[in-house]
Amino acid sequence: MIVFAGVIGGEPSYGCRYRVAGARGGGSSDPRGNGRSGCHRARDRAPALRYLRTLGLKPVAAGNIKGMVDYYRNPDTQRAFAEKNDQDPRKVTSFADATKLSMETTVLANATGFHAGRRGMYGPACKDVREIAERLPAQAMLETGLVDYALGAAPHTGAFVIIHEEAPLKQAQLAYYKLGDGPFYVFYTPFHLPHLQIASTIGRAVIQHDPTVAPLAGPVCEVVTMAKRDLKAGERLDGIGGFCAYGLIENAVDARAADALPIGLSENCVLRRDKKKDEVVSFDDVVLPAGRRADVLWREQQLRWPMREAEASPQRVLVEAVS
Repeated sequence: MIVFAGVIGGEPSYGCRYRVAGARGGGSSDPRGNGRSGCHRARDRAPALRYLRTLGLKPVAAGNIKGMVDYYRNPDTQRAFAEKNDQDPRKVTSFADATKLSMETTVLANATGFHAGRRGMYGPACKDVREIAERLPAQAMLETGLVDYALGAAPHTGAFVIIHEEAPLKQAQLAYYKLGDGPFYVFYTPFHLPHLQIASTIGRAVIQHDPTVAPLAGPVCEVVTMAKRDLKAGERLDGIGGFCAYGLIENAVDARAADALPIGLSENCVLRRDKKKDEVVSFDDVVLPAGRRADVLWREQQLRWPMREAEASPQRVLVEAVS
């Protein structure tokens, strides 16, 4: 998977119901893994963003409501939950270890231009999602926009969008409707229904030619490979939802400066050297499998949207992938 690619499909941007709270700008855990599949929450946030923009409001941050994050979950720790809910242990592992969360927010970042405040995002613990606007850095939201997540926050599922509004008339109207004092206001969906959304998403894309979310241009963020434990030279990485690695969102400029290996390309790569737990795995750290189409597509993507020398160091050519 090359996580730059946008997700097609969508819900109508009109007639949507969103709960709202206002805040002045500035956890708990679920051992089962907060199971969801794919990049479905991009479908939750994108309609909200579009709807809020039609109201003349300015989104400055968006993300998930997340029950728990534990980078070190693996298929063994998640097996009982997976079997109980008729799920695949590797898929459930990716839900818990931040890989899927990072993929979803990367899709959102590439569709909005919003950045990650730091590798892996801030993920502040909140009792209620309405607190999230107070927990994220106001300056970063205003300068670049942010993708992030609220950890352990009621209503314990769904997605949020933060808007910023300083116009006195709009602030007065928002306060009158009990949405808070601002200047940051939190809109959120208190539900997440991917099994129902999938059909309407596909139908809207195919029939109405209206994607829920698509990349603006070149990559803004990526999902980089992180060592889940101490790894030894010669080990073969087992990819998304495995025992070896987890994925974290990173701003694309920083990911390319580190020559980081995307988590979607990590499976079956063989380590050239030892890696410590929580270290970034780079292209130079691995031997890529020969003949993979994904590697060719990755190189094509980098040629199409190269990082400027002032932004990042030149990426290592994927010789193994194309030779």
